[in-house]
Amino acid sequence: MYQEKYHHIERMLRACTGEEDVLLTAGGDHADLASTVAFKLAKKEKRPPQEIAADIAKKLGRNPELGDIQVEAAGPYLNFRFGPTLLAEAVREAVEPGYGSRPRRSSRVVLEHTSANPNGPLHVGHIRNTVIGDSLVRAFRKAGYPLEAQYYLNDMGRQIAIVSWGFDHLDIHRGEGEKEDHYVARVYIAANREIEKNPEITHEIDLLMQKVERGDPVTVKKFRSAVSLCLEGIRATLAALNAYHDRFVWESDFVRIGDVDRVIERVRRLPQAVEDETLWVDLSEFGFEKRYILRRSDGTSVYSTRDLAYHIWKGRNYDRLIDVLGADHKLIGAQLQATLKLLGEKPPEIVFFEFVSLPEGSMSTRAGKFVSADELIEEVAAKAFEEVTARRPELPEGERCSIAKSVAIAAVRYDIVKVSPEKSTVFNWKEALDFERQSGPYIQYAHARACSILEKAGGFEPAYHYETDHEIALARHLARFPAVIEQVVAELRPHLLAAYARDLADLFNAFYHYDPVLKSEGETRNSRLTLVDAVRNTLKESLETLGIDALRSM
Repeated sequence: MYQEKYHHIERMLRACTGEEDVLLTAGGDHADLASTVAFKLAKKEKRPPQEIAADIAKKLGRNPELGDIQVEAAGPYLNFRFGPTLLAEAVREAVEPGYGSRPRRSSRVVLEHTSANPNGPLHVGHIRNTVIGDSLVRAFRKAGYPLEAQYYLNDMGRQIAIVSWGFDHLDIHRGEGEKEDHYVARVYIAANREIEKNPEITHEIDLLMQKVERGDPVTVKKFRSAVSLCLEGIRATLAALNAYHDRFVWESDFVRIGDVDRVIERVRRLPQAVEDETLWVDLSEFGFEKRYILRRSDGTSVYSTRDLAYHIWKGRNYDRLIDVLGADHKLIGAQLQATLKLLGEKPPEIVFFEFVSLPEGSMSTRAGKFVSADELIEEVAAKAFEEVTARRPELPEGERCSIAKSVAIAAVRYDIVKVSPEKSTVFNWKEALDFERQSGPYIQYAHARACSILEKAGGFEPAYHYETDHEIALARHLARFPAVIEQVVAELRPHLLAAYARDLADLFNAFYHYDPVLKSEGETRNSRLTLVDAVRNTLKESLETLGIDALRSM
């Protein structure tokens, strides 16, 4: 309904003003929709924008096509408010299963996220990539796009050569019950310490990298075995975070099938290509002074070369390419985009994110200074269990454990996704687990409260009559949900959905506090219960799109 009315008002404004872009946006607290087109017209008509806005409001107000949408000029701004008929329609839509889902589209999307080096477990620094990426995956699917989520496995890099060397030369056994990725990290850390003691080992590492590039079967098998072992542990962590990939793409496959050689030959023909001891691309015309190296002096390709081959493959198989990368990849990501443009290939859209950290500070897998995502989840789940036990001591232990697990993931995922990607953040478990403030568990609790109200109410006849300020504010916010999903996929900003869900929980709690539901009667009771059901359903759809369980009881 919201999108339909948006486009309807947009068409009316275009007809009234003669402008193609009428600058129509969400109206915030003041209106359902708002336009600043009067500012744009003021320059052309040499009149004050508030006068122009008043004239437009008067013209539109006489148009019967507007229905019960109210239009008013607030100084230079045009505000549009939905009337009772549209609010009733919005609530009627919001109680339907799958609310916010859009019709299936034909445009194919590929979204790559996480793609951490398989030389140890995911740590706290990685999981912002996972949470942002998986939230976008869910939002795209909600918006009707056929999407494939991919994890790009770097199985040819120096880190994997070091792991492989460690397995061959160090007598390190896997501990009983030790998770696969944690075991690989122990080998990697120990191998790095040996290299620090004896730098000559670096030559052996270089030889391993040359062998794997040439396709030496024994070396390839060892590399893949080490990566596969680590991947088992990584996948378990991703599953614990409610994140799943459709495909794991192996970097070495692009060498094996000849795509890397073909990329190098194409690059060599570019006017910007330079061959001295290495092969590199001069991207100074794009503002980059640093060389974009694609082949080392020993003839082996580098990560960038394989990444080019991977993105060319993606560009030929999908319509929209999206990568989620850390801020430390800004240079190499921009160089990748520029080189793909020179080759006439489709560049990816890149979501760059700043890092999430713990109060303790930074992390390094090589030095063994990191807090794994597994440890974080375990610690937050333990704290969540204490909180759930304090609130619901009467529940069986198994049920409390189950709730605590969902609450812990809600705390982690929401605390990460609520911050816009370009801002850095510090994860604070006390704030993230606070049921009384704007956290993931706070939104889960609002959903559980809505379920409890409906359970106590029993059967009722749906009704859609809303008069109080809190009823109207809640109905208006419910109407916006499909538009928020569309905005998330258009702008690649999942924090907008997190903010929407938090605001919906806030509005619901205010409504519940000021407008009695179970104690009301007649049509008022039925209308308020219908509103509660619409909130329950929309919170459920919002939480699940954010990868968070919508608990019915907490």
